[in-house]
Amino acid sequence: MSDPITSHREGDVLVVVSNNPPVNALGQAVRAGLKREIEAGLADDGVKAIVIRCDGRTFFAGADITEFGKPPMGPSLPETLDAMEASDKPVVAAIHGTALGGGCEVALACHYRVAVPSAKLGLPEVKLGLIPGAAGTQRMPRLVGAEAALPLVVGGDPISAKKAEAIGLVDAIVGEDSLEADAVAFARSKVGQPVPRASEGTANQDGVKNPALFDDFRHKQARKIRGFDAPNAAIEAVKAAGEMPYAEGVKKERELFMKLMTGTQSAAMRHYFFAERAANKIDDVPADTPLIPIRKVGVIGAGTMGGGISMNFLSAGIPVTILEMQQDALDRGTGTMRRNYENTAKRGRMTAEQVEGAMGLLTPTLDYADLADCDLVIEAVYESMDVKKEVFAKLDEVVKEGAILASNTSYLDIDEIATATKRPGYVIGLHFFSPANVMKLLEVVRGRETRDDVLATSMALSKKIGKVAAVSGVCPGFIGNRMLSKRQEQANALIMEGANYWDVDDVLLEFGFPMGPFQMGDLAGIDIGWHRDPSKVTTVREALCAAGRFGQKNGKGFYDYDEARNRTPSDEVKGIIADFAAKEGKQARDISKDEIRERLLYPMVNEGAKILEEGMAQRASDIDVVWINGYGWPLYTGGPMHWAETIGLDTVVSGLEKHDLPVSDYLREKAKAGKFA
Repeated sequence: MSDPITSHREGDVLVVVSNNPPVNALGQAVRAGLKREIEAGLADDGVKAIVIRCDGRTFFAGADITEFGKPPMGPSLPETLDAMEASDKPVVAAIHGTALGGGCEVALACHYRVAVPSAKLGLPEVKLGLIPGAAGTQRMPRLVGAEAALPLVVGGDPISAKKAEAIGLVDAIVGEDSLEADAVAFARSKVGQPVPRASEGTANQDGVKNPALFDDFRHKQARKIRGFDAPNAAIEAVKAAGEMPYAEGVKKERELFMKLMTGTQSAAMRHYFFAERAANKIDDVPADTPLIPIRKVGVIGAGTMGGGISMNFLSAGIPVTILEMQQDALDRGTGTMRRNYENTAKRGRMTAEQVEGAMGLLTPTLDYADLADCDLVIEAVYESMDVKKEVFAKLDEVVKEGAILASNTSYLDIDEIATATKRPGYVIGLHFFSPANVMKLLEVVRGRETRDDVLATSMALSKKIGKVAAVSGVCPGFIGNRMLSKRQEQANALIMEGANYWDVDDVLLEFGFPMGPFQMGDLAGIDIGWHRDPSKVTTVREALCAAGRFGQKNGKGFYDYDEARNRTPSDEVKGIIADFAAKEGKQARDISKDEIRERLLYPMVNEGAKILEEGMAQRASDIDVVWINGYGWPLYTGGPMHWAETIGLDTVVSGLEKHDLPVSDYLREKAKAGKFA
């Protein structure tokens, strides 16, 4: 491999350049080259200042993640950066693209930082369950103050060059097209002046003068960081920057970093990082498959789901024609979409012009003929096979040849829906999750006859509209709902055997889910799908509906709700459940939280194994992607399949056996190997 680091002279300024595509990751060759060129520049009396910049689309965008978990090869990044910062000649970072993670730490170790207006800087290590490990938690607060450093180190989101300049992270914003020349001129202007070193900065005194700053920040972020180890370690590291001398603070950062690096959370989050990227690859579809241009999208149904689906495309600048059967339903749906956009604008996430721009791309209609020139049509109508087939037959008549026809069904057979058309190869499932304009997951359901270009186009389009997609085969409930049904079966069985329904919910909350199955029922509405006959009561759910307990919307479901929607268990519901258990001859017994957790989660893993065995998911990590993005499975466990490997597949098998629950042969076989892949 050619050397990724080169240098050239601009008069008395040495310009050190990295060219390590695609993102100038700080692998061993880059670190060694940087150290070599810096040392050469320092040893040369003709060099008065040094500029570090990168070729390609970005400044150093982080560590080389493929090196994680492998034996370290020198020089280390801290060693390289310390040598750079120790220089008495000014060293200037010239930033374009993104300076992230290790790249931001390179910039911090330089004496000055200049950036183009479009650049972004950040320390996103927390998103991999880590904290910066090359003194980023120590240099950053000393340079910009603890208050400004905390969101960067703990939150992990990058900031713009303008914001970076405002907090003192960037010294000057330079020309978008004249970065090197401007950086060289800036460096030359600093020759002969004492160099400022971030490690010697005193801005972190704000955290010393106001120690409550750290607890206040932790409290404000409590909901977002619940269950995660790295954000708390990041707060501790930033706090240490104000309480310890620099060298001691660096030692503390290293201790915290190594503890996280060797822990299960970072392993899980690194697994997810690669899983999300792998989910985009379809093993038997060539990467160079030509895509179908999607210039206009049709959506059938302007209800909650249809409106939410439409917003994804409008926000991405793709025109949408939305169809309803009645004018009032159409007006109601488009009105809701506008309100949603306006609320987003009120929160500062959109401008009024962007709201009008998005709504200006929307064409409401009552006429199927207006969908004729759409490249993709998605139906979001009532979940009935007869209704779906009727819609697809109409689409087949009016929509142009070569257009993709998609169903938003959450469990119906895509292959059967496709029989209503003369073009089954162009039929696909696009299962959006509610609210569709917010939820990240898109289950892309590949029918038996779905063409490669239809599948490849759907995957590429999902990225364009900001979704994380995973491919599923055709089976009841696909990947997510199929596994969810196993959890719900056990939740229902547990409360019949004596478990308190609030304990069932609390076990999942403690595990890291945002809510449990009975809370989820209350939020969605217990009366969804109810037959509306109060005299016909065959399940607990029907009994709750007959008693007028519909969920959060009317203040009582499984729980009673106050005006702030805080929940408390209901004596009436306890009685209803006890009556049903008595009718079924169930003797109530004490059920431990361990049993609840095992019976809720282990059957899901078993169902996941069956999904893999049947080829309904390409890989175990795709199942993790579905559950993390669509169902609130905690990211720090890596998803159900990775979590099962972490606790041991043999543990899952023996747990299922202990509770007399089914174990698939495929899971038994994989338990012998200890992993799914």
